[in-house]
Amino acid sequence: MPERVTTRRWSRVAPSFRPVVLALLLSLSLTPAGAARVAQQTGSSVSPATPPAAVPAPPQATQSKPSENPAPDDQGIFVIRKDVDEVLLHATVQDEKNRIITNLDKSAFSVFEDSKQQNIISFRNEDLPVAMGIVIDNSGSMREKRNKVNQAALNLVRSSNPKDEVFVVNFNDEYYLDQDFTNDLLKLKEALEKIDARGGTALYDAVVASSEHLKRNARLEKKVLFVVTDGEDNASNETLEQAVKQLQEENGPSVYTIGILGEEEHPKRARRALEIIAQRTGGIAFFPKTLDEVDAISRTVAHDIRNQYTIGYKPSNPRSTGGFRTVRVEAKMKGRKLTVRTKSGYYAGPQPPAGSQ
Repeated sequence: MPERVTTRRWSRVAPSFRPVVLALLLSLSLTPAGAARVAQQTGSSVSPATPPAAVPAPPQATQSKPSENPAPDDQGIFVIRKDVDEVLLHATVQDEKNRIITNLDKSAFSVFEDSKQQNIISFRNEDLPVAMGIVIDNSGSMREKRNKVNQAALNLVRSSNPKDEVFVVNFNDEYYLDQDFTNDLLKLKEALEKIDARGGTALYDAVVASSEHLKRNARLEKKVLFVVTDGEDNASNETLEQAVKQLQEENGPSVYTIGILGEEEHPKRARRALEIIAQRTGGIAFFPKTLDEVDAISRTVAHDIRNQYTIGYKPSNPRSTGGFRTVRVEAKMKGRKLTVRTKSGYYAGPQPPAGSQ
């Protein structure tokens, strides 16, 4: 198994410093002496075929008018074009028997921000591709669980939209970006098989870093994290509260969590943390009784993601005023009692100018 070099590991330095660090490492590796040192220290490249590349630059922000239909950009990437002041919600609708409802139109929905009804300016009911991070616990206690978890993660991708773009993060005390955005199953499989089950569980740090990677580098508007762990965070610099706040930034990801937990006191706290992360972001927290259930859960997650409504509205309270806003979506259907799951709120802020990060 190729050794993971330090350029593939996300450092704990501030995000604004990361491009400088990467540039210095890249310039070193381009010199004969630098190349020799890198080869001597690692013994091989990160990828079986090619050396590791710098993380791609984030896409430029665009100021386009709202569009009812997503369309591919000049690189063939399927994107949603939206007004710069538009807030997008991805919502799952279920009836009283927990069956997903997919045939509603715009008139069935009402959106409330801070309890004030908002005007819906865009509406989509289609299977949109997503930018997804698969974030898997690689601590010592996961050693015997990883094979089945890895298979479930791959089946999640197989059951998802073929145009999804997926990256893989393995974490223990540290967190590693072992595969950047791709829809190549072989590359994802190789990244998931970089098992070095040891150390503690820096769950919150890994989730925050993955969310930041989505924010800066995803080319698709809809964003998801799929997180699997078997224990309580015991190694992060971030707290649960800090992690949730990061996830609730505007256009943050929906997070689906799987907790492979026991019944003792510490896993109860771990369960609560996973529930909070999922509920606040519009995802679902799952707690399988056996490891064999994880695969079926991954397919359930794919089905949920592919059957969501995308609802856009322009807040009556200008985003420039900042602050946290609660969000609630209601849906009506004659003769049925419906519930809508979406993120519980977001932290508003001014839209960055085009080209900024």
